[in-house]
Amino acid sequence: MEKKEYQASNIKVLKGLEAVRKRPGMYIGDTNVGGLHHMIYEVVDNSIDEAMAGHCDCIRVTLTEEGSAIIEDNGRGIPVDIHPTENLPAATLVLTTLHAGGKFDQDTYKVSGGLHGVGVSVVNALSKRLIMTIKKNGNIYRQEFAQGIPQSDLEIIGKTQENGTTIEFFPDGDVMEVLEFDAQILTRRFKEMAYLNRNITLHFKDERTQLEEHYHFDGGLNQFVQDINHKTFISSIISFDSNEQESEIEVALAYNESYDEKVLSFVNNIRTPDGGTHEAGFRAGLSRAIMNYIEANASAREKDSKVTGDDVREGLIAIISVKIVDPQFEGQTKGKLGSSFVKPIVQKLTYDKLCKFFEENPNEAKAIMQKAIMAARGREAAKKARDLTRKKENFSVGTLPGKLADCQSKDPERSEIYLVEGDSAGGSAKQGRDRAFQAILPLRGKILNVEKSRLDKILKSDEIKNMITAFGCGIGDEFNIEKLRYHKIIIMTDADVDGSHIQTLLMTFFYRYLKPLVANGHIYIAQPPLYRYEKGKKEIYLKNERALSEFLIENGIENFSFEGIGNQELLEILKFISHYRSILKELEKRYSMIEVVRYLVENEELDALDLENLCVKIESFLSTQECNILNKNITQERLTLYIQTKMGLVELNIDDSLFVDNFFQEARFIYQKIKDRELSFLNDEDIFVFLEKIEESAKKGAKIQRYKGLGEMNPDQLWETTMTPANRTLLRVRIDDDENTDQIFTLFMGDEVEPRRLYIQEHAKDVKHLDV
Repeated sequence: MEKKEYQASNIKVLKGLEAVRKRPGMYIGDTNVGGLHHMIYEVVDNSIDEAMAGHCDCIRVTLTEEGSAIIEDNGRGIPVDIHPTENLPAATLVLTTLHAGGKFDQDTYKVSGGLHGVGVSVVNALSKRLIMTIKKNGNIYRQEFAQGIPQSDLEIIGKTQENGTTIEFFPDGDVMEVLEFDAQILTRRFKEMAYLNRNITLHFKDERTQLEEHYHFDGGLNQFVQDINHKTFISSIISFDSNEQESEIEVALAYNESYDEKVLSFVNNIRTPDGGTHEAGFRAGLSRAIMNYIEANASAREKDSKVTGDDVREGLIAIISVKIVDPQFEGQTKGKLGSSFVKPIVQKLTYDKLCKFFEENPNEAKAIMQKAIMAARGREAAKKARDLTRKKENFSVGTLPGKLADCQSKDPERSEIYLVEGDSAGGSAKQGRDRAFQAILPLRGKILNVEKSRLDKILKSDEIKNMITAFGCGIGDEFNIEKLRYHKIIIMTDADVDGSHIQTLLMTFFYRYLKPLVANGHIYIAQPPLYRYEKGKKEIYLKNERALSEFLIENGIENFSFEGIGNQELLEILKFISHYRSILKELEKRYSMIEVVRYLVENEELDALDLENLCVKIESFLSTQECNILNKNITQERLTLYIQTKMGLVELNIDDSLFVDNFFQEARFIYQKIKDRELSFLNDEDIFVFLEKIEESAKKGAKIQRYKGLGEMNPDQLWETTMTPANRTLLRVRIDDDENTDQIFTLFMGDEVEPRRLYIQEHAKDVKHLDV
């Protein structure tokens, strides 16, 4: 092998913003969803810094239909005068030079989030186009950039009496993997900013969906704690703040009936998901205050339960916000605060304020104390349960659960375990598996809903104990992912409502108590087929109804020939028609009478009619369908028709929500695609009648079986369709948004019935798959 010289010519110098485009992950974390939204945060952080300095109280963020993001504030505006040493307008310098900004001393900004001075220049480097508009000195200034390079000079384009900065940027597809902004991710971040800065109003608009939100919270952190809580409080919200050593510290906390903690921390308005010194100081102060109170006020029996720091945080909801000069973060994405001087300040403040609160509110102090003691008892009971399980295992022949059919491989990377619903399916899976690397653990019935239980109760469940023992990685304090025995944990349940419920219960358990398994990509969901098609020697398994329809189309067109159109083009059109039919069926579940829904989809001019005239049109249409209207009721908001059809009486309700329904819009979009095609081969036959003729041709002489459960499959069928790596489809479970995921599990699996009922009422029409 030829040795290559390492000389001065091998040293590459990236000038200007080249380094950002070469290694974007160093500046925005990644080039995926996270990095894309981080670009917006970098610009908004500058506006927030203006607000913290007292010069801005309104920020507007707009997502445009063209794919850009516009961030506008009413701050002082980026300086436009010529920089004394660089001989460039300061605004141009800020947009084109790393580490150029007003945040490297305390004259312009006492505290700031965009501390590195790279924020807006990085956004510029990663944008195919960026337009900067500044209102300042009575003028409107504008400059345009492409990939960080100025395309024009900073020029005056008008006059104004306002001040402020507007940045519009289009992410560059040559660098970014994802270009479509997610409104849900952004609104959550902007809401946080409004809580943390009660003097700011933040307006958000998504022109793609016409969504508009406005955030302003006079209640600040207290309101933040109130809004993120989804359980019953056992204490009032405790809040305190302080200004010392050029640091502003604000804390709000409360306790609820849940078994976990939720602590959110911020530095200069920037979320620190990995915590840091401010969070460590808060935890230390909280633990000391509560433990001291227990020592002084608990009975001798209560003191037998040794309370730890983890125990005092059970049921805790807390927000910690610090604003400090020159914060030191770990990494450009500012995930963890490293400034050591912050910890003792926050610790002392938290301890002093909590001790004072406990003194003045003995009833609430006692409730918090009892919560911590009960948590300690639960932890001790869980430890005893684990110890007892170990003892039993030591006396048994092997240490693995009796129902587990283990695999031969001892290599975790190769080994996988199927969690199978019921003994019947478990038997088929055991016979059908490849025992070299596939283990099977049958689960009897539905496991415990862990959202409503503490760990000590959870460990009394045989099914959960069997899983923990089989996985080998432990749980709670003893969890060690290095000891995981299978790197693929596959949930395999029936494709019905009970199977979905078991999946949900298992996912709740994994998320709450074995989250690293989810975070590291070890959890999968098997996708067994719903249909089996058999004709002669041909045997095909199909995942769902859409797959069945497409298969029937592909096989049915072989029995026909049409002039002027090839099989491939015909296949494409028929798949559009099949998709269109399935969307109409979804709409029929919500609005009744697929014929009327289809009539409304295919006649856009009806959208403009008021309900009176729309009713006249629908009556005229129904007369062609041999249907009679027995009664009708028209209000300002809704049209209700009672229709006698060949199948019986139908109630049809139509209001404005139909025309903006996502399914309705998709149906119209697909119908337009069908209409735009050459359809002369139909000979005026209805598209659905034609489609059914093709499908029926493929069904002729065939046997189509719909599986109700895995137990209906024999071992070789289960292996061939769901377990062999060569054919199977597995869905890997991941956590894209931890905070949102946490809220979903709390809402749907928790004790509080009313929030769940309201959510179901509000989103009932969004259901795509309903098993009734």
